[in-house]
This record gives sequence, structure tokens and C-alpha cells, in this order.
Amino acid sequence: MNHPLPTPHIGAQYGEIAKTVIMAGDPLRAKFMAEHFLDNARQINSIRGMLGFTGTYKGKEVSVMGHGMGIPSIGIYTYELYNFYDVETIIRVGSAGSLREDLKIGDLVIAMGSCTNSNYAMQYELPGTYAPIADFDLCRRAAEACERFGYNYRVGNVFSSDTFYTENAHNDKWINMGVLCIEMEAPALYMNAARAGKKALVICTISDHILTGEVTSAEQRQTSFTHMMEVALSLL
Repeated sequence: MNHPLPTPHIGAQYGEIAKTVIMAGDPLRAKFMAEHFLDNARQINSIRGMLGFTGTYKGKEVSVMGHGMGIPSIGIYTYELYNFYDVETIIRVGSAGSLREDLKIGDLVIAMGSCTNSNYAMQYELPGTYAPIADFDLCRRAAEACERFGYNYRVGNVFSSDTFYTENAHNDKWINMGVLCIEMEAPALYMNAARAGKKALVICTISDHILTGEVTSAEQRQTSFTHMMEVALSLL
């Protein structure tokens, strides 16, 4: 730990955040997880409305917290959690837009790797292109959990975009490379984990379909995507 606590973005004291944190872009999704899955949940953060809670799930301590939208936002929160609060594992449970006809609304994607148009890796001054990947053990066990639960899922590469509204999406090019879906946060999480020597995984629920135009509501994304939450909690 190399920073005075609380940080500018997290109001918790050292020891109030569990070694495993499950994060969602929407802080209300974190609140939903705390209320519906955790025992003895207590709020440990409210700065900037980024709600965080610590409780237990089947007797194991876990924290749930929002991380906001986009790579810069999740980059800040996960850096602080790994480096200032000694968190060991972060699992993102998020939404994504499908790029495949066989990935339907509600299906799960386990992000083994992430392509991106972000410059987040520039800070490391690497002599080449970095490939952000998940922790293999978490990835493997998440797939096994999906099999046990009977959930429809795919494991593979996702595209993490810095832009939600874009002039030229070029989705066909990502489809041609076998990319499963589009989300907005995985590379920063995976790079922060790699740099800190920690573990990370992204599990997404398909919330909209780029090819068919199908969409879900904000309320559905907040409260009905429980399968990915159950898979994430099974990894504790």
C-alpha cells in the first residue's frame, strides 16, 4: 500500500474492502447485488455516487462496487483497489453488444482477451502491442460454472471501445476477426491487474444486438442480468 486512505475516489478505510471485488459500470447494479446476494452488507463508498458495499456470500467476504463508464473510469477505480487497498481479484459484470448472430440477448460472454482502440497501454512504453487477457483460472472456472448452471455462454475475444457514439464503427472488421461483442472497460482492468500482479476477469451479458438492433432497457440491465452475477459469486 503506497497511498494515504481514503483515496480521492474511494471513501473506504483500509480493511473495509474485501480481497475480491465484483464491479459493475452502473453503481445501482452494485447496490442490487448487495441487496439481493450479500449477507450483512454495509456501504463502504458513496463518493461521486459510485456505490460500494462489503458483505458475505455463503460465508465468504466480498465487496461489490460500481466502476463507471469507459476505460478511464474503471482504470482509476481498479488501480486504487489493487494498489492502495490490496485487493487481489476484480471481476467485472457488465453489459455488451453482440457481434454474432448466435449470441442472443441475455447470453453471457467470458472475455478471454480484449481488443481495443484505446491508448491506455501507452503509459507502459512497451516496445510493441500489448494483448490484455484474463486470469486463466478465473476464466476456466467461470466457463465451468456456466456449464453447471446451464447458461448460454461463449468464451473469446471482445472489442473494448473508447467511443459509444462513433463516426465509423467498422464492426464488420471486428466480426471478420471473430470478436464476440463490444464493451468499454476490459483492457484497463486487465492491464492494471497484470501490472500489479493481480487477477481479473470480465463477464458480460448481451444487452443489445449490433446486427439485429435488439435492445434492453436501463432497468433490465440494472436488475435482470443476474446470471453473470451468480457466475462471478461462484468464483469466490
